[in-house]
Amino acid sequence: MLITLPNLLPAEQVLQCREMLTSATWIDGRASAGHVAAHVKANRQLAQDDPVALQIGALITQALRQHPVFQSAALPARILPPRFNRYEGGEHYGFHIDNSIFRLPAENASQALAPSALTPRLLRSDISTTVFFSDPDDYDGGELIIQDTYGEQRVKLPAGQAVVYPGTSLHQVTPVTRGVRYAAFFWTQSLVRDDTQRSLLLQQDVAIQRLIRDGANPEIISQLTGVYHNLLRQWANP
Repeated sequence: MLITLPNLLPAEQVLQCREMLTSATWIDGRASAGHVAAHVKANRQLAQDDPVALQIGALITQALRQHPVFQSAALPARILPPRFNRYEGGEHYGFHIDNSIFRLPAENASQALAPSALTPRLLRSDISTTVFFSDPDDYDGGELIIQDTYGEQRVKLPAGQAVVYPGTSLHQVTPVTRGVRYAAFFWTQSLVRDDTQRSLLLQQDVAIQRLIRDGANPEIISQLTGVYHNLLRQWANP
């Protein structure tokens, strides 16, 4: 399942974030790559404890808490604090699959987006998300290409929008040949590990919301809502 989140961040906030990112201190992105990914990765990133990363990351996680589509689609159990990358001058990231397990920073372990206060220190990367901070006209190249069972998708969204896709996907960022591409990226552990099951739950949730808006019979809505929660109860693994 691949979905986009239009207007995750308002335009004024995006502009402020981009100004902060422009003046930030960037390091070699290979420092955070595994021994395999390091061979195909050429970009720059912010250190995970960089004040700019922490400040903008907090804005993103707050926006996610309030975004109904993300909540319905991801069913987040916990989210790794967002990280940030920068591409320019031909920098790129070749085809790769992200790590399956990440360790939550100690200072953020109890603050991750989780339904309980007892958050484990490890996170399974069920879902990947990229938030764009540069508009498509600001740079050439830099497409996020995602390959999965739904085929190949080429993603290059306006600033302030995000794309959400399975963490199991093979993906790459093509070389940026003009301008600068700024983005945030992070991973979510879902209450429902299986992408097909999450997709079915999202479809049912969307259908229920449409029935509510259309003034459908409350008894029918109640029955469908019961089915949704019983499926969630069966599939969820907090």
